[in-house]
Amino acid sequence: MSSIDPSPAPAAEATIPRRALSPCDQDAARTLWEEYAEAHPVAASANPGFLVDQFGDHAELADELLELVLTGRKTSTASLLAEYVWEGETPPGIGAHTVFCDGHGAPRAIVRTIGLALARFYDVDAEHAWAEGEGDRSLAHWRTEHRRFWERVCTAAGRSFSTDMEVLMERFDVVWAAP
Repeated sequence: MSSIDPSPAPAAEATIPRRALSPCDQDAARTLWEEYAEAHPVAASANPGFLVDQFGDHAELADELLELVLTGRKTSTASLLAEYVWEGETPPGIGAHTVFCDGHGAPRAIVRTIGLALARFYDVDAEHAWAEGEGDRSLAHWRTEHRRFWERVCTAAGRSFSTDMEVLMERFDVVWAAP
């Protein structure tokens, strides 16, 4: 059963030229991971694998969000759980490490997942929105921008966004940053 969306859909976005994400440099990501593992062997051996990923769906957004992570303002992120299914991927678990690359594909930071929770779009709370560190950090901003983002993501995947979709809220710590 679908719930009624109490807010209007965001206004259509102006067509803004956006630079496509460059693929992550897997060799450089492995090198960054090896540097971390050498400096922190216990932490790395407790969770020996790592993911390689980027924030957003275009290079400018990836760079903007990664900068928020590197400055400590962004300590959480959110994904549609359905995206993992569409892409045949497994969501991260507690303790998982992810090497995040910038919009050019260069690895810049390693984060460790420290918390996970699921909620429907309108059940995501103000605390999570604040921890994501984006815009004015308000829940209203989070809803507007994430809805826009997920509408683009769903459209690109040949799907339709619904506020009934489950959102995977992930809290993380930066454990290593590229020099």
